[in-house]
Amino acid sequence: MAWEAGQGHYPYQATIDAYGDGGFRFADMSHRGSLMCLPSGMFAWDVKDPGDVTEASLARVIEHADSIDVMLIGMGPDIAPIAPAIKKVLREKGVIVEAISTGSAIRTYNVLLAENRAVGAALISVQKAR
Repeated sequence: MAWEAGQGHYPYQATIDAYGDGGFRFADMSHRGSLMCLPSGMFAWDVKDPGDVTEASLARVIEHADSIDVMLIGMGPDIAPIAPAIKKVLREKGVIVEAISTGSAIRTYNVLLAENRAVGAALISVQKAR
């Protein structure tokens, strides 16, 4: 099963099995485009590069902050900063936010999810897995 960017929602949180070629594999499905992984499920995320990571693009995270302790933001192939205002909004809601490369975010997300931690990830898709 596959879903197109902007239309996808999987109602459970799942580990990421693979990434690259502009998408992700999880729960025996493939997803093309960026992905948001929250305790309430997996969602298509309409973000293509670090400049698109805004308070508005993270509205779903902010709305569900009470169920997230750690939010990982995969900024693509490299590390890029996120706006201090975004960090402040999430910190005020008790969420630790880390902006790292997408590959690092996936590895950390999978470990924390396996430990049953309240973790979320917003992942910008990449072409090449590292």
